[in-house]
Amino acid sequence: MSSSTVDHAVVDLGIVLQTEDVALVLDIRGGGLPEVVHWGAACGPLDAASFDALTRTGVFPDAGSEVDAVVPVSLLPELSRGWSGTPGISGSRDGAHWSPRFEVTGVRVDGAPLEDGSGPVPTGRRLVSLGPASVQVSARDDEAQLELELDVELTASGAIRTRAALRNAGVDGYALDALLPTLPVPLEADEALDFAGRWAVERVPQRRRLGVGAHRRENRRGRTGLGSALVLAVGRHGFDEASGEVWGIHVGWSGDHVHQVERVAEGRQVLAGGELLLPGEIRLGAGEEYRSPWLYGFHGQGLDALAAQSHRMLRARPQHPLSPRPVTLNVWEAVYFDQNEQDLVELADAAASVGVERFVLDDGWFGARRNDRAGLGDWTVSPEVWPQGLHPLIDHVRGLGMQFGLWVEPEMVNPDSDLARAHPDWIMSARSEWPLTGRHQQVLDLANPACYAHVRDALIALLDEYDIAYLKWDHNRDLVEAGTGSRRAPGVHGQTLAFYALVDELKRHQPGLEIESCSSGGGRVDLGVLERTDRVWGSDDNDPLERRRINAWTAQLVPPELIGAHIASAPSHVTGRTHTLAFRASVALFGHLGVEADIRGWSDDERAQLAEWIALHKRERALLHGGRTVRAQTPDPAFALQGVIAEDGGRALYLFTALALGATASAGRFRLPGLDDGRRYRVEIEPLSLRGLAGNAAAWQQDGVELTGRILGRIGIVMPSVHPETAVILRATAVD
Repeated sequence: MSSSTVDHAVVDLGIVLQTEDVALVLDIRGGGLPEVVHWGAACGPLDAASFDALTRTGVFPDAGSEVDAVVPVSLLPELSRGWSGTPGISGSRDGAHWSPRFEVTGVRVDGAPLEDGSGPVPTGRRLVSLGPASVQVSARDDEAQLELELDVELTASGAIRTRAALRNAGVDGYALDALLPTLPVPLEADEALDFAGRWAVERVPQRRRLGVGAHRRENRRGRTGLGSALVLAVGRHGFDEASGEVWGIHVGWSGDHVHQVERVAEGRQVLAGGELLLPGEIRLGAGEEYRSPWLYGFHGQGLDALAAQSHRMLRARPQHPLSPRPVTLNVWEAVYFDQNEQDLVELADAAASVGVERFVLDDGWFGARRNDRAGLGDWTVSPEVWPQGLHPLIDHVRGLGMQFGLWVEPEMVNPDSDLARAHPDWIMSARSEWPLTGRHQQVLDLANPACYAHVRDALIALLDEYDIAYLKWDHNRDLVEAGTGSRRAPGVHGQTLAFYALVDELKRHQPGLEIESCSSGGGRVDLGVLERTDRVWGSDDNDPLERRRINAWTAQLVPPELIGAHIASAPSHVTGRTHTLAFRASVALFGHLGVEADIRGWSDDERAQLAEWIALHKRERALLHGGRTVRAQTPDPAFALQGVIAEDGGRALYLFTALALGATASAGRFRLPGLDDGRRYRVEIEPLSLRGLAGNAAAWQQDGVELTGRILGRIGIVMPSVHPETAVILRATAVD
């Protein structure tokens, strides 16, 4: 934290961060915290006069019976400056200092102080115009004895992110209740879209009209949540994937959190988000600091533009997986807890024969874990199931040229386990008795150093003994009454940080180790966990009818190469529905492909078809995992269309799905979004998906057709006739 003693009044600064498509304009004047003058479409070059005019025309008039001042809405809005909505900071020092008023003491850009020769903060009005950059603002409230740092960054993708850090500069403790970075959006954004869900039914989109007041989505489950908002997007009523100006936020945090859009009577509207803190969870002693999670912001024309910003941002990270994503077989739906070496060796042989590249042993390999009621927490290989340890299986898998992966659930414990019997004090609880169980589990208090060390050492021992390239890291219950320490204080915050630390430590111990975030399926999908993991499990539901929606909406935030999507058995183990292999494979193809079935029992023809689908995925993997995701609005909800476009616009794959019987015999013309208007493309149906055709195909569907990207994108082509709950894949290739 900066402790600069520069005269606060000298700060009079404008900062413009801009890409080709997005601008973030900050105004820091009068010593107050930065106000976002504009976040949205790029505004082009701004000189000092234009910047001044932009700020002056953004001042809201006095509505009558209001404070006698212009009310700024900063990145952390303050009650002390007249803001009538949810404050950016909420807390007190035993009831005092609950309305801070911060004054800026320093500004840094890309880590370097702004200087004009007279000190760390420039004197006189100054305008700084930059491309993508990060800005850090230091501030303090001498009366409240609080220090603050605000980070705001515009990435090269056009996404922004901001966070705040609060430090107690006083002697007495400070109880922090909320720290919510805030971003303004215009009143024309009168409709909100976010997501609901439950186990096996994640990412259900929901919309509502906005009025005065707050639409607030809270998550109190101790993990990101199966019904997480994921992205809270707002825009003019009727915005969709391709059209309408849209603003969206996401809280990059894997514990309790809040997303909110709020409109106040004065005519201001803001998006805000951050960690949801439980009572007394953050108590800052003298010199202690709390840092909020990143609040990500996305803006563009249509939801696909927001998704593209997130995907490009994630792909630009130095830790983003660069090697082709291995086709994975997970053994869960093949054997469940019924593990033995011979069956799994045979399954590994079958997996290798169809082109699988990673073989993952799921739950049941350790302790007394023959079902989900016992053994969790005892991370030693079961001598009953594996008398020679895992070496024979791993050696066999590696000899077949596949990587080996292992399922773990390090944060949880069965009461019926050696660990729980030895250390009942390591179980999180808010009362003298344990909380209600979930899936016969309790939660280990990883914020307890002894508990953390025990779990870490057990996992490191496994990694040191066995050739493990991949961990499927599960988290199968909510954190109910998650108390920590002798006081049983609220512990979700500390538990989330301990989980992050544990993952980070394992990755430092074994560079190259990949980890999947699984949580009852898609219950821990967020940008906090993706800072340190290499894949998320989209859902425990592998039914392609459900997975098409789940994968498509998870891609609102996460690029396809990080979304685990498996070809599973028929009938589905979750829904009981039976679908063709072509449908199951077509949907899974557009993610990080895997298999979740006992393919030993498949016929020779089915296994040959599976091998063909895996080979197709490998041929198209660079496009599927590096292209731009598009999704199309369809005139009939019985049909869906999504695709992936190469960055150079030269190739595309589209998935056309019949979800049900349509209202008309034909789905009609569908536009193929994302192609270059001026280029000519050959459109063909992928032969492997031809089995999904229902009736007589049109000539072009047999032989292909050539049309310009403009015609394909603005007029479209009549889709094939397909049975309900089937799909076809269309390939578009530039021929000019």
